[in-house]
Amino acid sequence: MPPFSDLDEKCALATRMHGIRFILASNSPRRRELLENVGFEFDVVPSTVPEEVLPGEAPETFVRRLAVAKASQVAACAPRGSVVLGADTAVVVNGEILGKPLDADDAARMLRRLSGRSHRVLTGVCVVEAPDRIHGVEHASTEVWFRDVSEQEIRAYASSGEPMDKAGAYAIQGIASRFVTRIDGSYSNVVGLPLSLVDQLLRPFTSKTG
Repeated sequence: MPPFSDLDEKCALATRMHGIRFILASNSPRRRELLENVGFEFDVVPSTVPEEVLPGEAPETFVRRLAVAKASQVAACAPRGSVVLGADTAVVVNGEILGKPLDADDAARMLRRLSGRSHRVLTGVCVVEAPDRIHGVEHASTEVWFRDVSEQEIRAYASSGEPMDKAGAYAIQGIASRFVTRIDGSYSNVVGLPLSLVDQLLRPFTSKTG
């Protein structure tokens, strides 16, 4: 796909300033923090890929497709040989993909769907070596259980602002941790990036990514 002009500018600026080797194609502060906490050095060049579900698309296909699209878009304007990481997270309950809420009412609707039951958190991860060599595409799945959440709690949390840029309208590392009774799988995946899987995909480039 053709690169966006603002994306070109961000890639070029980061290259001049830092001599990029590893690029995160996401503006998510949770993903940045997770990578920083395990010692990666990287630059951030967010993609502009629309996060839209295609008709009949399976959740696993959805997160993997977007991870590839995000990494590929940024890699297309990055310096040759740069390593670009793309990721996409979705919350799935009874086969329904819950993305980021549109507003507080939409967040409350999602939280009602999650209350008193389990759901899956899926994150697709893709690594592309610029300009267009895809080195790996994987996804992680974590099962999360919510206790029964009262309508008053739902409304208060939805209006707090925390759910607004989160898949499924909650942050497990934030206020919503009070709602979670159990998880089965990677905790970092629920935050937004399955670190073990990322480490596996980046291992061939460890010397490049620092």
